[in-house]
Amino acid sequence: MKIESSRKVITTFNFSSLTDIVMLLLIFFLLTSQFVLQTGVKVKLPGAKNNEAAQTTNFAVTITEQGRIYLGSEEISLISLPGKLSALKQKGQLENLMIRADKSVKIDLIIKVIDEAKSIGIDKFTIQTEKVFF
Repeated sequence: MKIESSRKVITTFNFSSLTDIVMLLLIFFLLTSQFVLQTGVKVKLPGAKNNEAAQTTNFAVTITEQGRIYLGSEEISLISLPGKLSALKQKGQLENLMIRADKSVKIDLIIKVIDEAKSIGIDKFTIQTEKVFF
């Protein structure tokens, strides 16, 4: 009498464990991408309840508490700002101008930066803020 075993060798690959690992990695990277540190010039951004995640760009105009203006990490004057921005616009690297202004900066200086950018044809602006929980 011949007795057959019910155990058979599995010849196919089971993808369920691989799928679990990929999903865990995806969740990990989605959560940790929210904690990206801003590099460059340090400013205290104004707060807002309804803060949207802005896309990061190397071409943000930063205005410090002392009134200094930076394009990326390079300090520039208000007079030379249109020339630098127009060069970036011609290369196609600038569609939306990100403005990072310290919360103590007077609105007058921010308006001057926006006017200089509008003078060369940039009409989309984003003012970066920090998320505040009230």
